[in-house]
Amino acid sequence: MGLFSFFSKDKKQVLDNGLEKSKTSFFSKLGHAIAGKSKVDDDVLDNLEEVLITSDVGVETTLRIIKRIEERVARDKFVSTSELNSILKEEIVALLQENGSVTDGTGEFAIPQGLNGPYVVLVVGVNGVGKTTTIGKLAYQYKKAGYKVVLGAADTFRAAAVDQLIEWGKRVDVPVIHQEMGSDPASVAFDTLQSALSTGAQVVLIDTAGRLHNKVGLMNELTKIKNVMKKIVPDAPHDVLLVLDGSTGQNAFEQAKQFTQATQVSSLAITKLDGTARGGVVIGISDQFKIPVKYVGLGEKMEDLQLFNREEFVDSLFS
Repeated sequence: MGLFSFFSKDKKQVLDNGLEKSKTSFFSKLGHAIAGKSKVDDDVLDNLEEVLITSDVGVETTLRIIKRIEERVARDKFVSTSELNSILKEEIVALLQENGSVTDGTGEFAIPQGLNGPYVVLVVGVNGVGKTTTIGKLAYQYKKAGYKVVLGAADTFRAAAVDQLIEWGKRVDVPVIHQEMGSDPASVAFDTLQSALSTGAQVVLIDTAGRLHNKVGLMNELTKIKNVMKKIVPDAPHDVLLVLDGSTGQNAFEQAKQFTQATQVSSLAITKLDGTARGGVVIGISDQFKIPVKYVGLGEKMEDLQLFNREEFVDSLFS
């Protein structure tokens, strides 16, 4: 079985198309970096460092990548510039592997085995990053995989957030548990899990408020939601998914920093990669925060939310 054989051509095409702007930008910069050079030397590495940083890979991650390539050049004595791209792919995949980035062996949406109750995902992130849309797309993918899904509209701070989730519920044909605007988010989460248990739902996706101006308030709210959920499903939530907008580049790093300080984030979804040349942010965030990237958003269609596979992602970005 080939390295990428478990991906359908359609999924691979979506990934290639979604990363087209990032890939075009990177290779344009890389072409200038190695112009007139036949081997990788200090000048090429200095230029490559600038290319990676300006591609939103991040300073710390860039320095780690450069160090790896320096060690390889020192070991192999001569590395041609024509080899640089394949070496970059190999070293970045190795870096992501060391950081525990998710690689799903089937390429399909599935829930963990052996759960005593439904699989509960608490979704966090600031307003505008595509959080509610990501929940809707996740609901679609899990339902398509054969699971019974229920959504919880615990972002009671904004009426628009509740309405948007209800609309997604209609589109995907899954129930949405909600209350009036201003209701206690923990109460919504409680009702959602009760509904899931009574109806035999296997996947629960709960939206939360996206405000970040008060980190202590956010922490307290999320802690309360978790504590209430544990009264019904003792090991919930099974995943705290942070949604980040990949098109914001370095701002996504700052959001990740703030949320990881406010709550225990266990996975990441990075959205809107199709509309930006900043696809390198996926590599940097995964490396810097040591939190696995679980999903990438590559377009507007419901099928355009994909499970993240490090080999496939890097292959599309640097091919």
